[in-house]
Amino acid sequence: MSTEQRLAPSGAPDSPDTPDTIGSGEERAVRHAGWAALRPLVLRLHFYAGVLIAPFLLVAAVTGLLYAGSFQAEKVVYAHELSVPVGKAERPLSQQVADARKAHPEGKLAAVRPAPRPGDTTRVLLSDVPGVSADHQLAVFVDPYTGNIRGALETYGSTGALPLRTWLDALHRDLHMGETGRLYSELAASWLWVVAGGGVALWIGRQRGNRRLRALALPDRTATGRRRTLSWHGAVGLWAALGLVALSATGLTWSAYAGANIGELRESLGQATPTVSTAVAEQHAGHDGSSGMPGMPDMPSMDESKGNRSGGSAPADVGIDKVLRTARAQGLTNPVEIGLPTDQGTAYVVKQVQRSWPEKQDALAVDPATGKVTDVSRFADYPVLAKLTRYGIDLHTGTLFGLANQIALAALALALIFLILWGYRMWWQRRPTRDRALSFGRPLPRGAWRQVPLPVLIPLVAAVGVVGWLVPLLGISLVAFLAVDITLGALSRRRRVPATTVD
Repeated sequence: MSTEQRLAPSGAPDSPDTPDTIGSGEERAVRHAGWAALRPLVLRLHFYAGVLIAPFLLVAAVTGLLYAGSFQAEKVVYAHELSVPVGKAERPLSQQVADARKAHPEGKLAAVRPAPRPGDTTRVLLSDVPGVSADHQLAVFVDPYTGNIRGALETYGSTGALPLRTWLDALHRDLHMGETGRLYSELAASWLWVVAGGGVALWIGRQRGNRRLRALALPDRTATGRRRTLSWHGAVGLWAALGLVALSATGLTWSAYAGANIGELRESLGQATPTVSTAVAEQHAGHDGSSGMPGMPDMPSMDESKGNRSGGSAPADVGIDKVLRTARAQGLTNPVEIGLPTDQGTAYVVKQVQRSWPEKQDALAVDPATGKVTDVSRFADYPVLAKLTRYGIDLHTGTLFGLANQIALAALALALIFLILWGYRMWWQRRPTRDRALSFGRPLPRGAWRQVPLPVLIPLVAAVGVVGWLVPLLGISLVAFLAVDITLGALSRRRRVPATTVD
């Protein structure tokens, strides 16, 4: 008898790997060909992932919990920059830009976000600012009624995250370790759906003899010891499973490796996210003169009543005020961001930036010389997968349903933290009776895959191969688990083989 067999409890009612031996031989054969054949394999995979991947999941859950609260914290911490007393009338947007550039002439004018609601400030976004990282911008907050500058803060991403949320976002995404750190979060997201799905299958399979919904959905308060821990782990896991799988799927959509594969797959299916073309008519490009960045201190005035800028050969620019009016006429309501031309051959790009339901993601390009719309992208015309990707990302980041979304994310993060702690506690409680102080939880028996019928095993291996290609960190880590497991098994068998003597 092997060490693992000696450690297995006999007839322990709370042991998740106790084989099903109840029923006639024919009934056992049917179960063996179905779930009973797969259950030991799922159990061993759930065990390994729970023990080895759980630390990554725990870090992701804790940092995700902090990030979920950052949206509301941001409103409090940066209240002075974000809000102003409501005035009688807003100044022209071009004048607000000029006020911002007078106070902050550094860098380049990149975009403008007009005040979306009464009492909000206008954000003038500057790029290439000394001391600000290349993928961030400096947001200058302007009182739209008076032109007073309320402050300037670094901002990041399409949601306009300010320093507190940006810091917590980076902590959750890559632990402030850059691209290398992103491997931790992608590994966690790659395994989260596997752990959650396997846990649900094991819990439902364990309760199949009890058809009461309460037995599945609520913990058993009368249980003690490991049974009590397992009851809480299973019940809470059942409630949280769908949300955890959703977090895993949406997190992978913009991960480094799986995200790239998903993007390529979407593109090959014609489901890529549309973008507006910024190219303008050839006759407007190639002129000498200014850089086409209205509002910069070294640029002539943007007053559209003057028509062409002074300077002879400088190209005409209708001005940011007319561009905004054109966007409004095309149905682009607040909140919007106006991206300025990057050179003389490109257009203004006005895009809606609302990430809450219903999403506002329409965008259009405006020729700076004529003020005419040159290209339009409507969210209603997005391909299905492009829409789902947008919804998924915004759901994952807590913006799709606002405060309710953020509360749900916090609840899922807390649930995952407790599930991991309960999982480790069960592992500890499975220690052998002897030398408990010096022992860890016993591993699940090896060789579970041998119980899977060949007609099931072959397509299962093929499916794992496809998923491993699409989600590389899952595939690589699974191969590493198998290699470690095979090595440990070989060493265990070698220790059990009696030494032979040579006369």
